[in-house]
Amino acid sequence: MREREPDNSTTPAQKLKISDLPADSRPRERLLHLGEGALSQSELLALVIGTGHGEHNALWLSRTMLAHFGGLEGLIRASATELRAFKGIGEVKALKIKAALELGRRLMAASGETPRSVTCSADAAKLLIPEMAFLEQEHLRLILLDARHRVLQIPTIYIGSLNTSVIRVGELFRAALRENAAALILAHNHPSADPSPSPEDVHVTRLVVQAGQLLDIEVLDHIIVGGQRYASLKERGLGFD
Repeated sequence: MREREPDNSTTPAQKLKISDLPADSRPRERLLHLGEGALSQSELLALVIGTGHGEHNALWLSRTMLAHFGGLEGLIRASATELRAFKGIGEVKALKIKAALELGRRLMAASGETPRSVTCSADAAKLLIPEMAFLEQEHLRLILLDARHRVLQIPTIYIGSLNTSVIRVGELFRAALRENAAALILAHNHPSADPSPSPEDVHVTRLVVQAGQLLDIEVLDHIIVGGQRYASLKERGLGFD
């Protein structure tokens, strides 16, 4: 639950229509003459919103929403219901915003250079961050690797809070055995955008590493994704005795 409610109080800037602004300050005209790269995040979002409603112009709405959610990373996690809490954002506009942000996320995932093999934690992070950075729930995934550490598959094993009471270690290795993987990397995300490992994360890591030794499947790392950042438990020496 968010601590702050949208500030929908009326201000002079809010009352201005986009058409009242000088031509060189209007998002649409700036896009036409300067290109999309010249526009700020709030201007681009204003174009997605389109026209405002009543006293709420699109540029004011976009700036208010970005400030409320803490930028694009927070905005992409917001539900359509949360977006509709802003006066001037109805169901259609909320869905347009969600669709535009999802297109951007998919483009980022598709355009990134995906390593064919994993030689370090940074390689693993390149595979994981585009897909996992903005997930609203915790997802537990595996990067399955062959003997040369080439990527075989990245299956999602579990969705929900990561704790030993619900995760069965045997389920993690079933996919690895099915793909005849020689090694794997455990990965999950923190929706809070803070990738710092919890004591439970370390405990799960230790259990998985021990099980891998018994099954002769090397557990190379446990990567935690938090927003655009990540943490490697192997690099921190946590859970890898």
